[in-house]
Order: sequence, then structure tokens, then C-alpha cells
Amino acid sequence: MKREPVKAKESAADNRTEGFDEVVAVYSESQALSEAGRCLQCKNPTCIQGCPVNIDIKKFIFQITRKDYSGAYLTIRKTNNFPSICGRVCPAEYQCRKACVLNKSKLAYASSEAINIHFLERFAGDYGMRHNLEVPAEKEAGLSKTRVAVVGSGPAGLCCAGELARKGIKVVIFESLQSCGGVLRYGIPDFRLPDEILDYEINCLKALGVEFKNNVVVGKTILLDELFQQGFNKVFLGLGAGVPSFLGIKGENFCNVYSANEFLTRINLMSAYKFPEYHTPVNIGEHVLVIGGGNTAMDAARSALRLQKMNGIKPDVSILYRRTETEMPARRLEIEHAKEEGIEFKFLAQPKEFYADEKGFVRGLNALSCKLGEPDSSGRKKPIAQEGSDFTIPCDLAIIAVGLQANRVLSSVTPALKTDKYKDIIVDPASMESSIRDVFAGGDIVGGEGTVIEAMGMAKRAAKAIIQGIKIN
Repeated sequence: MKREPVKAKESAADNRTEGFDEVVAVYSESQALSEAGRCLQCKNPTCIQGCPVNIDIKKFIFQITRKDYSGAYLTIRKTNNFPSICGRVCPAEYQCRKACVLNKSKLAYASSEAINIHFLERFAGDYGMRHNLEVPAEKEAGLSKTRVAVVGSGPAGLCCAGELARKGIKVVIFESLQSCGGVLRYGIPDFRLPDEILDYEINCLKALGVEFKNNVVVGKTILLDELFQQGFNKVFLGLGAGVPSFLGIKGENFCNVYSANEFLTRINLMSAYKFPEYHTPVNIGEHVLVIGGGNTAMDAARSALRLQKMNGIKPDVSILYRRTETEMPARRLEIEHAKEEGIEFKFLAQPKEFYADEKGFVRGLNALSCKLGEPDSSGRKKPIAQEGSDFTIPCDLAIIAVGLQANRVLSSVTPALKTDKYKDIIVDPASMESSIRDVFAGGDIVGGEGTVIEAMGMAKRAAKAIIQGIKIN
């Protein structure tokens, strides 16, 4: 008898938009057992190949069916340091679930029939957190005197630090912001990734002996050479992609035109939605327009709508995207949630220029209608603006969410650190070592924006190479 996919419980749309509480609930035990029971335990589990760090998905799901939740957690932890985080934010429908044999979709993302691997991963991850399960440290003689500096505390930096610390290496993480977590902290709202989940993982690293130094901008406060002078043997750069991209159209400098990076950082890192309890404000309009089609655009739009409701403003948030919904790179779940919450989508529209009032405050966007042409380098159909199809969209606050670029603070003052045309750091893909000996890199600073688990995969390769290098020396 065919079993229907088990959908995780969610807060009702009207209620959840009153604040920033988490929307999706963790599976109950009965839900996890039912969903795990749908897995066919394939002889050739293609889902593993779809995972960037090759989690043994078949094994951990089988362990769930046997109620061996501790075993499932430890199986995941062998290759994924942060299952509770990845179970919440990874785009599983484009990765492991897409590769599931039950997937019926011919599109870029999985159909609902695919096993909900991410929900099962979260179930196991949260079980491990609740029961304080620990992955045994495997400290090796001869490594304890080695010191490694990790620059950046995003997913790549945290993962690399954990891999090294478990081997007994002394690790110090240098973070430019006042709080650790990188994009996990400043980029993803609490309704998707609550702070306490991230704090738990950071505290686990502290328990392993990892030291965190905040408000240190490597490249400004201290230079790369100076880290080696302070006695560090190796350096890992998890700098991230923290520079927002813009549209390159007129009016982007008008008041109340935000980059999504700034808008979300004010809300997530600086708690602007609790102003004046917290000191950082954020403007909010009556008619909010978000430009973009990725997860950041969904996060910005859903956050803006919550701010409107919290400030007694009738919700009015729109997302403008040049292609159709099919081509949107955002997680399907986030798109569905945005729709449920009342966000309007305007497809096949290309921004032309913003217009403003006499005081310089944005009042709307002039745009062009688009048609889809042949696929471009991204594999998606290229949007082609139609001349003479001009139309206007009123707005008094606009948020631009069209991607991020490399953080260049360090590379701009380190000529020996080779970068590509996008200013991403060039590395040996096998070892993740850069053009400077004993300096490694991973995450979004290598190859541009990616997923949390892709960043972790790079960090693990770098950590392995660092450990091997130490042993050789």
C-alpha cells in the first residue's frame, strides 16, 4: 500500500506573521517513523550522491525506523557537523530529495513524493541536541601544539574549526561582527533558523576548546602575515560573500532602497524588529517591493510583511522576478510559505529605474515585461525584456535581493592571494589551499554563493589537508 508523504506541522499563516517564531515544527516521533517507513532502502541509494557531503542517508533513515535515534544522529554527524541547521535551511529539493528514486519531477526540484530527507535529518539533529549527544573527539598525538586561525564564523569556518578541534588542534576563530555565525546569524531569519539552534552548535565548539575573537576584521585590524607572526601554523579563510550586488539602474541611491543584506542584517543580527528595545532601527513602508527570486528575497519579503503587521500597517509586500516561478532558485517551501502569508508575486518583469518624490524617497519602480528565451549559462531560460512594455509599480520601500559578491577586505590588501575575475579566492580543489602556502579557503569566498552544506564540504576537505600537512611537517 502506497504511503503518503508526511508533512511537517506548520504555524497558521495569520498567526505566524505576528512575529518571528519558527514556522515549521520538528517531526514528532510517530511522524518520523511514518516518513522513514516510506524509504525503499534502495540497493543503490542515489540520494547519497545528491548530498554534497555524502551523508549515509539510507543508513540514518533505517536507524530511525528501528528507533535508534542516537545512532541516526551519529551517522549524520560523521559527514555533516550541523544536522539541525541543515535540516532547516538546506535546499533538499534540489539536492538529496531530487536524487530520490521516488521523485516524479522532471523539473530542477523534487516532487512531493520524494522522501522528506531534510525533515528526518532535522528530527535526528534535534534529538541529538535535546539529549546532548556528543561526537567523540579523536585527538591525535603530535597535533596539540599546532595552532590554526580560522577567519570567519559562517558555516565553512565553524565546520573547519570543529574538524580540527576534534583532532586536538588549537583553533581560534576571528569574526568581524559582534556575534558569531556569519550568514547563518545575519542572513537567515529566526522563523527559519532560531538563534538558539546556532548558539548550541557554537557552544559545542567552545566546549571542544575553540576560541572565538569577535570584532576583529582580518585585513584591517590584523593582516594575514601577522597571524603567522603570532604563532599560527595554518590559516583557513571562510570570508563569505558579504558584498551585495545591485541592479545597476537609476534611482538605487534613493532613500528607502535597501540591499537585502543590510535589511536582513538589521533585523536578524541587530534585532531591529524590537526597536527601541534594541538600538538599531529599520524603516518599513506601506508598499514594499522585493526584487529577486532566491531564498534571500523570500526571507526579506517575509520579514518585511511581519514588520508591517507588528507596526500596525496593512500587509502589502510584492516580489518581482524576471522569470517565472518554475525558474525561481528559492526553496519551494519558502515560496509556498510566502504565498500563504499573502505576499504577491510579479513574474516576467525587469526593473528599469526607480522614481522618487521631491525629498528623494522612493515612490515606485518603472519596469518592462519579459518573455523567456533560450537557456543561458545558469541553465534557466533567459528573460528578454520587451521594448515598449513599460509599466509602473508603486512602492515606498524597495529591497534588492539579486545576489552577493566576494568579501574583498582581506584580498585587497594581500596581493599574493590570487583571486578570479569575480574576486573569489582561487584554490586547489582537492586541498582547498590558496596561492599562499598554508592558507586555505572555503565557502562562498570560493566559487561564489552556495549552500550551507556545500560550504561544509569545502571546509572538511580543507581540514583534512591541514591535518595531513601538519603530520608531514
